[in-house]
Amino acid sequence: MSSISMESPASLGWIGAGRLARAVAARARDAGAQTVAVASRTPAHAAWLAQATGADALDAQGVADAADWVFITVPDDAIATVAQRVRWRPGQLVIHCSGAGERELLAAARRAGAGTASFHPLFLFAGLPDDAERLGGASVAIDADAPHDAALAGFAQRLGCTPLKVRAGRRALYHAGANYAASFLLCALHEAATLWEAAGIDRDAAVAAMWPLVDGTLAAARARGLAGALSGPVSRGDGGVIDKHLHALDTLGADHAALYTALTRRALALAAERGAPPADVLASLARRLDPPQ
Repeated sequence: MSSISMESPASLGWIGAGRLARAVAARARDAGAQTVAVASRTPAHAAWLAQATGADALDAQGVADAADWVFITVPDDAIATVAQRVRWRPGQLVIHCSGAGERELLAAARRAGAGTASFHPLFLFAGLPDDAERLGGASVAIDADAPHDAALAGFAQRLGCTPLKVRAGRRALYHAGANYAASFLLCALHEAATLWEAAGIDRDAAVAAMWPLVDGTLAAARARGLAGALSGPVSRGDGGVIDKHLHALDTLGADHAALYTALTRRALALAAERGAPPADVLASLARRLDPPQ
């Protein structure tokens, strides 16, 4: 991997040493960026990351005093508090890694003359040894003023990532979308396993059975796009199957039918984007989802 350019920091610091910090700091180390200081409320985490990157384990103020770019990778609710408690300096860049949080969380650093930015990798940090390696190829949502936006974009690229610019004030929408591609995907798979179990399939067998289906779906989406990969009754205009599904789900109670209905409406939108089935068929399917008058 190529080394960090002169537009990137002379030194990095991390306040927070969890999964994200460990993976990004390791990736940055391999790209030639020097981490000089690490702080964490869990001393063992700070010591581990400091040893892995050749840095010093300090307190939060020590990190701010030592580093040009300081990444705040604490839980979202603690970001503003950390920013308020640390003394920043002009010319420094303070970066949070929250997906949903705006740069206003770093207002205290901005008032002290530091630059502020957000840098959120679109990646599921599993806490596994290969997190840093797998991070390559991920996208990173960046919000910063010039010239920091270009510097952070270059930094992301040298990590092997793709920079994404998220409009200020829209990060909550961006992060909600990310939730669909990660946690809500797991929720959909959990729903599938629950329904299969209700149909008499052993839970472990149900989970094992879904992986070829998931892999095939993702492969089709990569090859043909989201709309082009749509399958199932909506893609065929098969209203009778939808009726059977809804009847079976109603017998289970809870909100199984409501969830199916909501997702079927999204499938109708995908089918409309694809242009098949015809609009009149999609309209007929949509009417089947309306509650009886």
